[in-house]
This record gives sequence, structure tokens and C-alpha cells, in this order.
Amino acid sequence: MEQAILKSLPDDNGLFMPENFPKMSPEFYSNISNYSFQDIASEISRKFLKGDIPDEIIDKIASEAVNFPVPLVPLNGNASILELFHGPTLAFKDVGARFMARAMAWLNKDKKDKLTILVATSGDTGSAVANGFLNVEGIDVIILYPSGKVSALQEKQLTTLGGNITALEIQGSFDDCQLLVKTAFLDKSLLPKYRLSSANSINIARLLPQSFYYVEAYKQADGRPDIVFSVPSGNFGNLTAGLFAQKMGLPVKHFIASNNANDSVYRYLKSGHFEAKETVPTISNAMDVGNPSNFVRMLDLFQNSREEMAKYITAFSFSDEQTRKAMQKIFLEKSYVLDPHGAVAYLGWEEFIKQEKSSCYGIILETAHPAKFIDVVEDTLEVEVFLPDALKLLKDKEIRSVKLSKKYDELYQFLKDR
Repeated sequence: MEQAILKSLPDDNGLFMPENFPKMSPEFYSNISNYSFQDIASEISRKFLKGDIPDEIIDKIASEAVNFPVPLVPLNGNASILELFHGPTLAFKDVGARFMARAMAWLNKDKKDKLTILVATSGDTGSAVANGFLNVEGIDVIILYPSGKVSALQEKQLTTLGGNITALEIQGSFDDCQLLVKTAFLDKSLLPKYRLSSANSINIARLLPQSFYYVEAYKQADGRPDIVFSVPSGNFGNLTAGLFAQKMGLPVKHFIASNNANDSVYRYLKSGHFEAKETVPTISNAMDVGNPSNFVRMLDLFQNSREEMAKYITAFSFSDEQTRKAMQKIFLEKSYVLDPHGAVAYLGWEEFIKQEKSSCYGIILETAHPAKFIDVVEDTLEVEVFLPDALKLLKDKEIRSVKLSKKYDELYQFLKDR
């Protein structure tokens, strides 16, 4: 596991996957009400990291990384919203980034050479990683983000910290940023100068901690056996983490992959043919991924069988207009403000229950605070959105980034000149 965490990508340009999934005991799930969120994180991590990190260090990492709530908020009689935005950068990726930063720091502590984290972001990953790794000794972070395709507050979160955090504004899409990162990992001419790793969900250490809150949601739902998770899906790390939890024994009835216009996995589940397409900009920008990295992990979990995948995952695709209408509906009916990504997840649940004949209980993942997309939310709902203190503090901060094209030569030269 240590190699997978610190190296991120294997030499064959694939992705690391567990050889097998440790099973949590049936007693763990039957007694889940006795476990805190931190306890859940510790118990799962001990299974995966045994032999790499001592149990007492794992417990310390867990207590520091997930020291905020992920409340399950009732929506109606058959569905609730899992709020994953109560961390420091107000997005679900705080769980993975904070755990990963601390695990990497411990694994890297005796290494002589500095570790450089290269990470591509469609919005929330960058800010969570920047916050999680800020001032971590022995680790530098370089974040690539697509110019003009993240919200203004997301950009402020990932470009204003300074210190060991550097932001690169790429003239292209998230897929272009992700390709640049992967190309750098395979460039052996960089090896004499850099020890490279990633904090994207291509790194297995991002997915492990994201499995924690699926178990926490199960606990808060009183261990119901009929839970269906609706997951807003872009690079598919979040949904893959849910599948990991299921592999470890979590009772889950089904998953919904809720897509915006970037719907390559939705099209695969319909046709059996995967075709990556150029990214389409949407108001749910963190899901604007035309070629999701974690799809290959999903294929591996289901033995490359569309039929097997479809037994556990149903996918839908929704437009910006449908997304806005869902935000308006929930606000008018429930006085609840969804961000655009949570709205896509709600639409997936709504569409699923129209088709599902048996009993089920929906848990809709709300992955970011609506204030992070304040322009879209206020324009859609025609109300003023409360701005948390963490975002208010960004207003007067200066954006500091380096502008590069999507050509690898420019990234290569930037890295060589550092």
C-alpha cells in the first residue's frame, strides 16, 4: 500500500487496485451505532494499511482528518441528503485530501528527497488538496486547473495559499489537466529531479477515506438494508469509493451514477461501448470530465462486464436546465438550497424511483456547499446565499497562478526550471 500511495501510478500507466478487499466483520455493521465517524475511519484504515502504518498512527490520522460532521438530513419519507461540505474547504474532498495528506506525510517522513504532488482539478479537488497539504514538511504541491472552468471562489481557494502550494492555470479542460499530470508521471527524464505523486482520485489513498462516509451514512440511516446512494459523478472516484465500501461488506442495495452532460459512463451502461468525448462545460463544473480515470477501476471490479456493472449501478444524464429546475423545486418545496452537483444527484434519485418497483431508501450526496457556486445558485433561486466565514475571508485575497497552455512541453519546462 505504501508504494501505491507515494507513487500514485504504476509503471504500466494503469491504476493501482487492491489485490483483495478486507472484509469488515458482520458484527462491525450490526454494532455500527456504537462507532463514531473517527472510529469508522480507524477501523477501515487499519484493515487496508496494516503493515504500512502503525495502528496508533492510523488512529491519530483518522481523528485529525475527519474531525467534522457529515450529517444525514431528511428530505422526505424515503430519502435524505448526506451533507459532505462541513470540512474546511466546504466540499466532500476534504475527507480524502486531509486523510491522504497525513498518511503521505507519515510515510514520507524518513525519505531524503522532497515529494512533489501533481494534481489536476475540476474545482473542489484543488482547494481540498491545497488546504490538506499546506505547510506539510517535505511535500510540495502543484495544482493544475482549467482556466475559466472553475467557480470564482474555487479558484480563490486553490490559488491564494502560497507556501508549498503552486497553482497552474491551464488553457484547456480538466481532461487536458489530467492528461498533463499522467504524462509527467511517465516522463522518465523528470526522475532525477522529482519524486512525483498525485492527490487526484487516481491515487488509491483518496478513495479509501471516501469510503468512510458511506459507512457513516449507513449508521445514521439506522442500518437500513434497502439504501440506494445517488452520487454526482465526474471522475467517478466518489462512486468507486462507495463500491469499495460495498466490497468490504457494507450492505448497499444499489448505486446511482448521476451525470451532467459529460456522460460517458451513462452511455457505456446503455450500449456496452465506452467512448470518451470532449468535455462539455456545465454549471456542475466539478463533474465536467469527459474521460473519467476511475472507470477502469469500475471495469476491474465487475470483470469488464457491462451486465455485471448494471446489476449494481444505474446511470442517468441531465442538462443544466434540468439541474436548475431541480434546485428550484427543492428550494420551493423544502426550503433547502442544493448546489448544482447535489441537484444532479437528486435528479438521479428522482428518475430511479420512477423506474424502481421495490422498496428502497435514497441517500443523495450533496458534495459541496452551495456558496461555492454562489453566482449559479443566486441566479437560479433568486435569493441571497449565506457565505460561510471560510469563503468570506477569500474575497480580498489575490489570485496567484502561473498560466500555461495545454501543451506538455510547457509543463515540462516549468518543472525543469523550478
